[in-house]
Formats: sequence, structure tokens, C-alpha cells
Amino acid sequence: MDQRTAEATDQLLGADDIPPVHEVNAEGRSPFLLTSDHYGRVLPRALGDLGVAQSELVRHIGWDIGIAGVAERLAQMLDAHLIAQRYSRLVIDCNRPPEAASSIPVISEATAIPGNEGISQWEREARRREIFLPYHDRIAAAIDGRVHAKRPTVLVSLHSFTPVYAGVARPWHIGALYNRDTVLPQLLLKHLRGEGDLVVGDNEPYAVNDLTDYTIPVHGEARGLVNTGIEIRQDLIADHTGQQQWAERLARIFAEIEAELRAG
Repeated sequence: MDQRTAEATDQLLGADDIPPVHEVNAEGRSPFLLTSDHYGRVLPRALGDLGVAQSELVRHIGWDIGIAGVAERLAQMLDAHLIAQRYSRLVIDCNRPPEAASSIPVISEATAIPGNEGISQWEREARRREIFLPYHDRIAAAIDGRVHAKRPTVLVSLHSFTPVYAGVARPWHIGALYNRDTVLPQLLLKHLRGEGDLVVGDNEPYAVNDLTDYTIPVHGEARGLVNTGIEIRQDLIADHTGQQQWAERLARIFAEIEAELRAG
């Protein structure tokens, strides 16, 4: 489907494109609801390669390297529901408010994204309507269902970060991210520090805020859910072994945290 065809049908995604939302263990009984905003790096066929070399598309600018493997395993180990986004953050970043400049970036780190330059309002709206909204609508619906069923819900937004950004090394192995709600992040920080072999980031390498984040402010804080963001350094989860080890570690820690939350 070329651009003219897409505009004529008022659609970005065609019959050959995969759905944006990926789910694992939707009937999981855990209180933890897992999300992964940058799980995948698929590009809609209509957008080609966005003018970006394949060697760049597989870097951290295109997706959160390794987090898919961790998220899938963690969902199974915790018996938790995972909702993930299959399309690349370069098409539209599902953890940015749509009005933010970084929602559809024209440059990411030092890489230009020609396919995002000068796009029309129709093109922006199509990406929001067909990729961003289905993902966030599904998260909202899952939370609604859990609230209706009077099931406890703890939101955990899973991400990974590049070891070096703009030439600056990042020493943390993992970070807990938060803004208004500190209940779960402080428990998580306590357990992670107790591991004894980790450099743990407290709102590092990023802090959550309303201007640069979407999932936690909208689905966590606005809904009054206990929540945290997690960032794992990508070189630690780049292969299956690392993904398995980190999923096991987090599953053990979250089981301990669940017991503490229930007791509290």
C-alpha cells in the first residue's frame, strides 16, 4: 500500500500489517498488570523504512532492546497479564503524549528520521488512531475490567535503556521510575538494593513526568493505581540468557513485594 492508497482509504495499516497490540496471559490472576510501550520495532508497510538504515532501526532508537523477552517470561512466571505495543517507537512513541515533539521524532539521539519530516496532520492522526489509541484503549479496558471485578491492580511499565547515550555511559543495571506515587518504587528499590550485586537507579536513567511520559501518568497515577516504571540496561538482556535471568530475578522480587503489599 503506497502513501496515495493509504490517504484514499484513510488508513495507515493495511491487510498485510499486524495488529498493534500484543497480549500474553490475558486471564492471568496476578495483581501485576505489565505493559511494554516499546516492545516491538515493526514498521507499517506504507511507511517503508522511514528513510532509516536497517542498522539504525535495530538500535535502541527503534525499540527497547531485550525487554520483549523479559516481559514475556515475567508474565508467565507471575501469572500476570502483559499488554505490549508491536510497532516501533519511531512510528509513534506510545509512551509520549501525542502533542509532544518526541511523539513522532524527526531525530532520535543523533539519527535523522526522514520519513517523519514534514508529515501531514492526516498522517499524524492516522498513526495516533491506528497504533497509539488501540494500545492505550486496551490497557484502559483491562484496568476497567479488573476494577469492575474488584481485582487489585498494580501497574508495572517495563522498559530498557541503552548503556551509552550521546556519548555518556550509564552505570545503572536497573532503575525504578516514578513521579507522584512512591509506594511501589520504594519497595522495589529496597529489594533491588538488597540483591547486593546491582547498581540501582532511583529515577535513573529517567524520571517520570507528565510532559515526557504517558503510560504511568494516564493509566497509573490518574487511575489511582500503585505503579512503577522499570528500566533495565540493554546489554544485560540482549540475549535469551540475560532475559531469563532478569525475568527470574524480577519474578522473585515481585512475589516478595506482593506479599508485603497484601500484608500492608
